[in-house]
Amino acid sequence: MAVGEGILPTLHAIEGFRLGTASAGIKTPGRLDLVVMELCEGATVSGVFTRNAFCAAPVQIAKRHLSAAASRYFVVNTGNANAGTGEQGLLDSLSSCHSLASLTAVDVNQILPFSTGVIGESLPVEKIAVALPQAMAALDDDAWLLAAEGIMTTDTRPKAASTQIQYDGKTISITGIAKGAGMLKPNMATMLAYIATDAAIETSLLQVITNIAVSHSFNRITVDGDTSTNDACMLVATAKTTVAPVTSENDALYQPLLEAITSVFIELAQGLVRDGEGASKFVAVKVTGGKTEQECLKVAYTVAESPLVKTALFASDPNWGRLLMAIGRAEVDSFNVNLVSVSLNGVLIAEDGCRASSYTEERGQKAMDEEEITIAIDLARGEQTATVWTSDLSNEYVRINAEYRT
Repeated sequence: MAVGEGILPTLHAIEGFRLGTASAGIKTPGRLDLVVMELCEGATVSGVFTRNAFCAAPVQIAKRHLSAAASRYFVVNTGNANAGTGEQGLLDSLSSCHSLASLTAVDVNQILPFSTGVIGESLPVEKIAVALPQAMAALDDDAWLLAAEGIMTTDTRPKAASTQIQYDGKTISITGIAKGAGMLKPNMATMLAYIATDAAIETSLLQVITNIAVSHSFNRITVDGDTSTNDACMLVATAKTTVAPVTSENDALYQPLLEAITSVFIELAQGLVRDGEGASKFVAVKVTGGKTEQECLKVAYTVAESPLVKTALFASDPNWGRLLMAIGRAEVDSFNVNLVSVSLNGVLIAEDGCRASSYTEERGQKAMDEEEITIAIDLARGEQTATVWTSDLSNEYVRINAEYRT
């Protein structure tokens, strides 16, 4: 299942960034499961990675290589996470980098590896090495959709987003792809995301932009509350436009470019939730009136990750008591529940610490029957706000994860 039609927008090619996809037979014969991404010389690169202490071997190698040299290639495999594989896993990730380096004549430190799939199994480096020439031969700056399909695991559809902005009479393009459907939780998710722009952005500023964009997108989603071992989100700026480089937050282009890049990040992040494993609802939990953004997020995540709330969403059951329960256990200091109001798609269901006098079960049911739902919670104790996106918890989610390795 997935929420919405999942129609992809026009994906703008990014000059200086090419993608090639192949089938290595890592887990399923004939399935696209290997992607190579080529970055032009002079491109700047930034990234955000999982904070899981058991971070996978490719994450460790990618972080090491990112800090050691100017990146020229990404190599991504699905079907095998190469996580929980010890020292051999590190050697296997390096082996894939060496295989690609031998085909491209770049230093091995200029290649960043990424893996996703089953944890605890050895990476089939021979299969990857054999398939790499096929991926290299397929390199094209217009191959975003194939690459989006090539990085999928339990996803039911590819996720991609693209936009353009005009500046000083010139066009700047931003395009990205992502994968992920379960084990979704901040820091970041069981996800890989690759976004590129033809703008010129200084490296340290590119990292600032990445951090901000991630904090408002991939770090605002949750499906099941679990954090993967393999998360990575990479942003590349190829500097192929003739627009002057962005080197400071004071540059006139900085804010519109930040907003455009963040919009692509948000669209991709929401796409992951819409395709959450077994998802039939796309839910925004919007908390307003907080003293701090952090307490707003605490309340939002408590609601979004409550199994009882999520199963009620799956059943389209307007069981508003579950919402009050979750809000009340968020451990907000000096919390006055009598000030809180809660709405479902604009239907006021609770205020003054109890059921709203205007609420009827019929109106609540109509709101819960919708495929897309906004749970609006006003804490009435400050000016801060935060929104988290989540899905319901279905029978299909249990089936998919129970059968994941079979």
